[in-house]
Amino acid sequence: MWDDAFPSFLIGLREGLEAGLIVSILVATLVRADAKSRLPQVWTGVLAAIALALSFGAVLTFTAANLSATAQEAFGGVLSVIAVAFVTAMVFWMRRSARTFSGEIREKVTGALGMGAGVLMLTSFLAVGREGLETALFLWTTARAAGESSGPLTGAAIGLVLAAGLCWGLYRRVLRINLTKFFTATGVVLVVIAAGVLGYGLRDLQEGGVLPGLTTYAFDLSGSVDAGSWYSTLIQGVFNLMPTMTWLQVVGYAGYLAVVLPLFLGGVRGERAKAPESDSPPAPESVSSPRRRPVWVVPVAVVAVPAVVAGLVVAFARPKPASSETVAVSETECGKGFTAPGTGRQTFQMHNTGDKTSEVYLIDPATGAVYGEVEGLAPGTTRDLVATVAGGSYAWRCVPTGAKAVTSATVHVSGGGGTVKAVVPVSENDLAAPLKAYKVYVDQGLATLETQTRQLSADIAGNHLGKARTDWLTAHRTYSSLGAAYGTFEDFDQKINGRADGLAGGVDDKDFAGFHRIEYGLWHGRSASELKVPAQQLATAVVGLRKAFPTQDFDPGDLPLRAHEILENALQFELTGDTDEGSGTNLATVDSNLAGTRELLTVLRPLLTKESSTLLPTVDAAVARLQKLLDSAHHGGSWTPVEQLSRPDRARLNGATGQLLEDLAPVPDLLEIRKSA
Repeated sequence: MWDDAFPSFLIGLREGLEAGLIVSILVATLVRADAKSRLPQVWTGVLAAIALALSFGAVLTFTAANLSATAQEAFGGVLSVIAVAFVTAMVFWMRRSARTFSGEIREKVTGALGMGAGVLMLTSFLAVGREGLETALFLWTTARAAGESSGPLTGAAIGLVLAAGLCWGLYRRVLRINLTKFFTATGVVLVVIAAGVLGYGLRDLQEGGVLPGLTTYAFDLSGSVDAGSWYSTLIQGVFNLMPTMTWLQVVGYAGYLAVVLPLFLGGVRGERAKAPESDSPPAPESVSSPRRRPVWVVPVAVVAVPAVVAGLVVAFARPKPASSETVAVSETECGKGFTAPGTGRQTFQMHNTGDKTSEVYLIDPATGAVYGEVEGLAPGTTRDLVATVAGGSYAWRCVPTGAKAVTSATVHVSGGGGTVKAVVPVSENDLAAPLKAYKVYVDQGLATLETQTRQLSADIAGNHLGKARTDWLTAHRTYSSLGAAYGTFEDFDQKINGRADGLAGGVDDKDFAGFHRIEYGLWHGRSASELKVPAQQLATAVVGLRKAFPTQDFDPGDLPLRAHEILENALQFELTGDTDEGSGTNLATVDSNLAGTRELLTVLRPLLTKESSTLLPTVDAAVARLQKLLDSAHHGGSWTPVEQLSRPDRARLNGATGQLLEDLAPVPDLLEIRKSA
């Protein structure tokens, strides 16, 4: 967590020290001017600044949460760039002002004492408010870059507490710190951190579609750098440098450092001849001040007003439904209560009046385009469905579990309302061509597998066990590349690739059959006579599967699901070594699983490209990274066993597979087949 906490710790320390020094000078000036009665005015201004900073942070958080995923990326990218600008301005300002800012503030306070209470409050508010806003913005951007808030919040809290302690020590004259050197050193580190934030912000803008070059990588070190190692985590957390970066990120990062760092360091050298700083303010001349204390309403108001304003901003930023009506969901009452809504954002209360759990979709009855959906609506329950409505025709499609889909009567909405984005569902007809192509691939694979398993059986029958080990791996890899069809293989899969787990007799159980049964025997010294029958049974099962496959029910909806599940099983069973019965070839199996996934993505590519223009480039890059790691574990005809991998290599493989799974996760939703009425 410290890797994510350090940037926020540093900004909390710097900004907290700046604000704390300002407050210390304000307080010391008033105390030495015999104007202690005016201290509540200072604290009121400080409270207002803190309230403003917290409210600003709330607005950033809740506003971003109400945006779409793409808009969130763009929003975060813009604010990251703004945060870099603020931090850059802050380090330059403090470099110039570290020696003289205490005198400037005393001068402002002395002038404010002769004026009204509001002027002194405004002085303290403006002095502290800037640091508060900068801290809130930078903390928000670093938390977003880290993907979690606990580390950045903890780091900022520690930095602020330490800054408060230092300011107290300076105020009480128990500490002496060379502020110029302190702000210079931390300024250099912050410039480097800000370069990383800029790079991360540019990547957000690319992912949000604002800037080009999302898949144009300057380098890809994911195959050689362990993303889960402590050093990689530290570098990514502190400096936002990632194993894979686009050209725009690299140019932005390097360009920022090349321009800002020399300017900052050059300015520091140019100011070395100036007079030494004063760590604590000298006592100013006594200035008389009125004894009037602010009433309690003022402190409450300055704290409450920013909170109220922030609440209003968040409320207006949140998508609000223009109306709400209750709509029935069931086989017999689908759409009951549905009337023509107005245009704009609408909330519909979907109430399941039937006895089956249902899915319900707001659709265009002419095209089947979906504007909103609720899944898993249990009997007797009500859930909100929020959708944007424009002029056009609308109906409800209710899909009770295990029952026929029902479509309600159509209602027509008049008026404009702009263009409303809808998802056109994939039909079985859309998947017909990919399914046909994949079935051809499987049929060819089974024909090859039949030949290979017969050869394996012949090897064992002839007592050629060395050759049998080679031919076993060849045949097993062929079968492992057909993963998307496993759901159609029915009982044949257990006969061909069954495991000993759960069997009473374990590896000696009579029901333990197929590739893993033969693997155990070949790599545990079993004789050819012991393996002859299992090998014949395997070849017979493959022949039976090849004959049965053309008549088996292959649900086209299985194709999108298997795009994710093949490698999910590989991560769970192969990369853990759980299925290894002695051959040490789990990585060869993963390699074949990956080949099967690539084939599946090939037949689905036209549909996926239509549904999402950015998905496949990302997936292709992740596939290439995993393939490179697998290739590094393949040496001639042998594969490194999973248990012999070094910890970094194993972590890299698991990380690359996990990232690919994450990239593939949207495929089932993008190509989900929805039942028609």
